Amino acid sequence: MPNPTAIGPTGTPLTAQLAQPSTLAAAGSMNVPRNEAAEMAVLGACVYQSEAIDRLRQILEPGDFYHPAHTTIWHALVELRRQQAPTDPIALGHQLQRTGDLNRIGGSTYLHTLASSAAVGSGAEYYAEIVRQQADLRAMQAMAVRVLQGATSEGADPEEVRTLLNASLQEVTDRSRRSSGGRLQRYALDGWAFVTDTATDNEPIWGAPGKAAWAAGESLMLVGPPGVGKSTIAQQVVLARIGLIAQVLDMPVQEGKKVLYIAADRPSQLARAFSRIIRPVDEKILRQRLVFWSGPLPASLIAEPHLLAELAAEHGADTVVIDSLKDVVGKLTDDEAGLAYNNARQQLLRDDVQLMELHHQRKQGQDASRNQRPILDQVYGSAWFTAGAGSVLFLSGAAGDPIVHLHHLKTVNDEIGPLPITHDHTRGTSRVETHLDPLTLLRQAGTRGLTARQLAEQITGETSPSQADIAKARRRLENLATSGHAAQETGAGGGSGGGQATRWTAAPARHMTVVS
Repeated sequence: MPNPTAIGPTGTPLTAQLAQPSTLAAAGSMNVPRNEAAEMAVLGACVYQSEAIDRLRQILEPGDFYHPAHTTIWHALVELRRQQAPTDPIALGHQLQRTGDLNRIGGSTYLHTLASSAAVGSGAEYYAEIVRQQADLRAMQAMAVRVLQGATSEGADPEEVRTLLNASLQEVTDRSRRSSGGRLQRYALDGWAFVTDTATDNEPIWGAPGKAAWAAGESLMLVGPPGVGKSTIAQQVVLARIGLIAQVLDMPVQEGKKVLYIAADRPSQLARAFSRIIRPVDEKILRQRLVFWSGPLPASLIAEPHLLAELAAEHGADTVVIDSLKDVVGKLTDDEAGLAYNNARQQLLRDDVQLMELHHQRKQGQDASRNQRPILDQVYGSAWFTAGAGSVLFLSGAAGDPIVHLHHLKTVNDEIGPLPITHDHTRGTSRVETHLDPLTLLRQAGTRGLTARQLAEQITGETSPSQADIAKARRRLENLATSGHAAQETGAGGGSGGGQATRWTAAPARHMTVVS
């Protein structure tokens, strides 16, 4: 019986037969799978950035290129990379001149053409996958042609044809395994590296250590009904990310490099809103570090979950803002759509790009209380949207309310708020109402002082605050007492005459004496 993995009917190695375009030509009018534009984009990326070769070698083999000249150029690029040499058109042209291949591939002019076709960022891997897929299809077509030729030749032996078919299938299977090797290894870490190298301290992008509104590597979802200032807050965070302001709602914002703002919902209204807070002196920074995508995305994130990562890489952004989710997802109540979007979200985060998402709440019934504390179930759509988010902030209130409340429904570490917020719609700024600061409220209460329940009522704006809010208010009062800013009068348990709740009063203001 013939060796099933070595030699095909023509006497040449089966692997070589599958890679031969001439094998496919024997099939007559059969369309040969290829995408030369994708091949040019891949090679251009390697010319543009030599480090891309390391990533693309996990996906591509030399024989994956349909155009012979592209195979030659790939070999030259790999050799330059091995030497730690530049891969720009000059260095690449010199290498091809040394091997006598420069004129055969189209000369230096063609190398500059490749450089102008560069796919940068995650786009290089995407186009490499296209090249690999086309090569896989060519290999399968070649296999089918060889088996067909073997089965229809005069005096064909069914056993030999069956052996050829099995060998061909094994070759295709091995090729598929090699093809997936890069994908299966690219993000794999050994146990020690994963535990010790993976960030676990949730470095805050917005907020303070241990009390983050938005943490690196996790998305922030900002939710609320129309007119409560979601975009106003998002705009201020964006300006802080590009270095124009330092804090938003009294919380520091870590400066980034560049923001891509996907203005899918009413871009003209968003432009008017931004015009309130930018100044002519900001023009240079805004041109260099903030880019807007106006209107719908070029494709659905459900169909192309890699699109967010590609857009960020194309524009060199380390932060993406989506305004809003309904305009980039479609059917928000569909769990499959939620899962697909979360896939797109996680691909973006894996590329070290931070993500903020603006979203809407479910419509409230007529009986819903204005003072009711919001919960995650009030976020519109599939539960997978909030399940994959790192932090969920909810703005409660109605359009036109002088004060809205910011609630932290899904926390990174310690909960923030609830915070009473006032928006200055003329200037496009927001502030926390400091008169609702616990110490300020305690001082306003005078000698009467406050109980934990009374403080929770004033901070949340709810007549019946939850036990969690009361416990949080009690911790704040106890911290004020520990720091010497408040005095605590311990209450008494209930009895025939009823009990007395523990009460706190503000300590007298302390003055510093200057000693000369």
